[in-house]
Amino acid sequence: MLERSITEEVEAAIKAGSNEKHLDTLRQVTDLFLVSADGYTGEQIELFGDVLERLIRTIELRALADVSARIALAEMSAQFASIKQAPPAVVRRLAQNDEITIARPVLTESARLSAEDLVELAQTKGEQHLLAISGRWWLTEIVTDALLKRHYPSVSKRLVTNPGARMSASGYAIVLKQAEGDPDLAVETGIRVDLPADQRKELLKNATEAVRTRLLSRAPPHLFEEIRNAIAAAAAGANREMSRTRDFSEARRFVAALAKHGKLNEPALLAFAKERKYAETVAALAELSRSSIEVIRPVMQSLRDDGVLIPCRVAGLNWETVAAVLDSRFASGSMGRHELAKAREQYAKLTLENARRLLKFWQVRAVDAAPKPN
Repeated sequence: MLERSITEEVEAAIKAGSNEKHLDTLRQVTDLFLVSADGYTGEQIELFGDVLERLIRTIELRALADVSARIALAEMSAQFASIKQAPPAVVRRLAQNDEITIARPVLTESARLSAEDLVELAQTKGEQHLLAISGRWWLTEIVTDALLKRHYPSVSKRLVTNPGARMSASGYAIVLKQAEGDPDLAVETGIRVDLPADQRKELLKNATEAVRTRLLSRAPPHLFEEIRNAIAAAAAGANREMSRTRDFSEARRFVAALAKHGKLNEPALLAFAKERKYAETVAALAELSRSSIEVIRPVMQSLRDDGVLIPCRVAGLNWETVAAVLDSRFASGSMGRHELAKAREQYAKLTLENARRLLKFWQVRAVDAAPKPN
C-alpha cells in the first residue's frame, strides 16, 4: 500500500510538469521517510531511494537554475546527512551535485558514502567538494591519498588539522613538499601523531628556525622529546655543513684574477651562487662589497638571513642574486617562499647608508680580532 501510494504521488507530480509540484512532492516524501526512518526495512528504504532519486533527477533537469530548487535540495542534504538509514543512492546523488551548498552536508557527514564513493568524488570534483570531504570525522588512508593527489594546499591544511584523517607515508610526502613554502602547514604537520619519525626529521631538517621554535612550543607532551631531539639533530647538521673549515685560498685567487681582468660582476656572483660554489660565492661577495672573506664568512655561516643582506646591499645586488646567495649557504634544499618573502621585505627596507655603516663596523672588528704578529 505504501509503495503504491508513494509511486502514484510521484508519477502525478512528474506528469504535472510544475516545478512547484515537484518540490512540494520532494518535501512530502522526504518528511514521510524521516518520520519513521528507524523502522523501515531494507526494501522500504530502497523504495524511498528510487522514488527520491527520480524526483531529484527531475528537479535537476528542469529547475536547477531555480533558487527554490537549490534551497530544497540543500535542505534535503542537510536532513539526510545525519540519518544512518538514508538511501545510499540518494546520498550519492546529492554528493555528486556540482552545487556545493547541496553536496556539502552529505560530503561532510553522511555515513552512507563508502570509501569508494569518496575516492571517486576526490578524483572528479573541485576544491570545495574536496574540502568538505576533508572535514569528515573519519577518513581512511585510501581516501586521504586520493584527496592529496589533487595538490590543493587548502585541502592539505584541512586534512593535517583533522585528527580523524589517517594519512600514509606517500600522502605525507606530498604534504612535506607543500610545507616547504608554508610555515603554518609545516607546524601543523610536525605535531601530527601519525607522522613517521623519518619524515618528521626530514620536515625539521628543511624547516626555518622560526618554524622549529613554533613547532616545539606546540608539541604535545608525548611528542615533545622526539621533536626536540629531531630539531637538535637538524640544527647540528646544518651548523656542521655551514661552519666546517674551508680553504678559501684557491677561491680567493680565482676571484682576484676575475677582478683584475674586469670579469668579476653580479652575473658572475649569481652563477657561483646558483651552482652552490660556496667558497667562490663568499670570495666574490667580499670583493664586490669591498669587504673581506673574514667578514663575509661568519654571516654566511649563520642561520639568520639579515646579516647576508648587508654586503649584498653595499654591492648593489638585485634581488635574484641576493636570493641565490642566501640559498647557497646550504649544501642542499632551498629557502621556503615565506622565508624568502620576509628576507626580500627586509632587503627592500635596508638603506645603502645603514648597510655601509654596519659593514664598516664589521670590517674594523674583524681586523681587531685578527691575530697580531709577534
